[in-house]
Amino acid sequence: MLGNGPVERIFGAWVGGLNGIGTLWIFLIMLLMNVDILMRFLFTAPIDGVTELVELSIAGIVFLQLGDAVRAGRLTRSDGLYNKIVASRPRLGHVLGAFYALCGAAFFVAILFGAVPTLIEAYDRNYYAGNEGIFTIPIWPIRLILCISCVTVVVVFLMFVGQHLSALGTAAVTKTKGTTL
Repeated sequence: MLGNGPVERIFGAWVGGLNGIGTLWIFLIMLLMNVDILMRFLFTAPIDGVTELVELSIAGIVFLQLGDAVRAGRLTRSDGLYNKIVASRPRLGHVLGAFYALCGAAFFVAILFGAVPTLIEAYDRNYYAGNEGIFTIPIWPIRLILCISCVTVVVVFLMFVGQHLSALGTAAVTKTKGTTL
């Protein structure tokens, strides 16, 4: 969990809100898919665009919920060795934790640098998914969600870097105080 200051609480609410939107979106997509199945079965009349909506929704949902997954420590990683290092050598553990968080931030900055031009292009050229005349949906909103979520994840990772560096400073002060007593 990140800090308890007002900025951290507001940012935590932002990240939790994005996660909540993603969860609600999952529910609505499931509802739409079930109604589509019923319409196909009962009336032989499928709902146009369900496939396109589901395809686009998957990316949107994943990125909306990514910030909360990182913040809560649920991002997939192998941390068995890391936990042993933190337990036996906390300073090294904080250095590794800061390095991991910095790499995570850099990775999402790289995604962001690739995503912003495609967002601009999708908006300027009015790209859409679907079949014209039957069902179309613009794709720029999904790309906007991707960009907003990448910025959110970068901030979460940078907050972790700050926490690890702060813990390193605290560990150094504690160690110095411990030797002078």
